[in-house]
Amino acid sequence: MNFDEIIDRRGTHCSKWDMMEKNYGVPAATGISMWVADMDFRPPACVSAAVQGMADHGIFGYFGDDRDYLAAIRWWMANRHGWDVAPEAIFTTHGLVNGTAMCVETFTKPGDGVVLFTPVYHAFARVIKAAGREVVECQLVNNAGRYQMDFAAYDAKMTGNERMVILCSPHNPGGRVWTLDELTQVAAFAERHNLILVSDEIHHDLVYPGAKHTVMAKAAPQILDRLVMMTSTTKTFNIAGTHSGNVIIPDPALRAKFATKMMAFGISANSFGMVMATAAYSPEGAAWVDALTTYLDGNRKIFDAAVAKIPGLSSMPLEATYLAWVDFSGTGMETADFTDRVMKQAQIAVNYGHTFGTGGESFLRFNLATPRARVIEATERLIGAFSDLQ
Repeated sequence: MNFDEIIDRRGTHCSKWDMMEKNYGVPAATGISMWVADMDFRPPACVSAAVQGMADHGIFGYFGDDRDYLAAIRWWMANRHGWDVAPEAIFTTHGLVNGTAMCVETFTKPGDGVVLFTPVYHAFARVIKAAGREVVECQLVNNAGRYQMDFAAYDAKMTGNERMVILCSPHNPGGRVWTLDELTQVAAFAERHNLILVSDEIHHDLVYPGAKHTVMAKAAPQILDRLVMMTSTTKTFNIAGTHSGNVIIPDPALRAKFATKMMAFGISANSFGMVMATAAYSPEGAAWVDALTTYLDGNRKIFDAAVAKIPGLSSMPLEATYLAWVDFSGTGMETADFTDRVMKQAQIAVNYGHTFGTGGESFLRFNLATPRARVIEATERLIGAFSDLQ
């Protein structure tokens, strides 16, 4: 595994690089793409070998007999997260944005409120609104550069129209790994207000030294009757193009409702995603993830050190994910000003903070899952773009 290898993804129908100029005005020839959350690394060799095996076989029919696939998921969750998953609890969706949308369709009705702890992954609000539900924003507290929850404020905001709460654990974009106490408070909040709790844990394999992720199913076993877990290989192994994710539902009654909705929408598995996930959730895949996390840890340290040199900028300490969340409020600049410096002067494509909801307005999100030379170049460009502040 060589994470330092520069792989030119331009001209490959790659959203991250081929849509950079159209979406952000950052030149394709000279820009650095640090926005959408996929990595510029090849997946582990076991995943590539599995795809090659499919190509060599040469027939691409419907996927059947998912016993190995389910066993791989169960092995991974038991060995990496200490979580015993029943095979009948696992549903495969077309990625976790689709999984989120399916949960909204299954467990709420038009006009219902869905609670989000903002700023948070922007696709949540998008699918909620598109489904005719109401987004209820409960803003996280930025306490000295670390997000915390204020349940007294959130309790006061509830009207009784809310039917679901979606938790991003670990948190995107803030990089927080919620503590066991915080997770139990989220569970208690869901109980108090009779909410279905959807825990999106897509980043739970990308956790840095000093932090420990606890799956919600283990943190709050008392709420399994209202809990939906969402996990995936796609972020962990950089196979997002397979659009494959798992919705894991411990409770049989909730499971039956979800199964009916899956049938109504005609959703079935993508064979490439199933084969790749089966290969990824393996000892070889685990060794690759450990090496990846070590490499990303080095990237985040280099990036944070550079940001700290720029007056008025601060990067939230990453406990998980490869997504740096940088606050520009200390510069006193308007959003358009600091965004132009990053996009036009430094020519770095990043995610706009306001798209993540209330609380994100002064931030930009940077994807650090790219070869270190690019991270170093990006930091040099940033320092140059804000050189007048130094």
